[in-house]
Amino acid sequence: MGFYNDVMLPRLCHLAMRSGRFRPYRARIVGAAAGRVLEIGVGSGLNLPFYGTAAREIVALEPAAPLLAMARHAPHAASLPVSFLEASAETIPLEDASVDTVVTTWTLCSIPRAAGALDEMRRVLKPGGRLLFVEHGLAPDAGVRQWQHRLTPLWRRLSGGCHLDRAMATMIEDAGFRVDGLRTGYMAGPKPMTFMYEGSARPR
Repeated sequence: MGFYNDVMLPRLCHLAMRSGRFRPYRARIVGAAAGRVLEIGVGSGLNLPFYGTAAREIVALEPAAPLLAMARHAPHAASLPVSFLEASAETIPLEDASVDTVVTTWTLCSIPRAAGALDEMRRVLKPGGRLLFVEHGLAPDAGVRQWQHRLTPLWRRLSGGCHLDRAMATMIEDAGFRVDGLRTGYMAGPKPMTFMYEGSARPR
């Protein structure tokens, strides 16, 4: 399993996330980032081309070395400084109140201690800074929820720790954020995997 987890799984995730159906979400969330930006779980760098002129600097954090190596070669605006950190979101190696925006896209589902990671994101955000997120998670429909709970134990083992049944907005609020904009709904695909939470939050 070591080779699968360390090498094959990151590459399979990269291929899955390249789907064009993710592009509108990336454009809205990543394109809204401003100032010094910390991206949590940069993966293979698929978000990097979507940063706009309001972003001054990107700090790209990723715990998987094979994905980080791919991200270093991903296209991005030549004028946009990008630094890469091989580190976990549960222990972010940045100073308190040192970033303007935190971006997380389809990442909170797979962080083992997601609550601790959100605490760290709040710590590094400046007062008035923003958390921009798009995540899949717990659906509002009882039948879909039942399948999410049933599938998650096996799905987690096959997909690098991904949980299908995390209530993302509640989890973010419980970590000390105030959600000030939220859109939810199903993306095309199997409902247990495609209920999306898209929005922004600020530290309380």
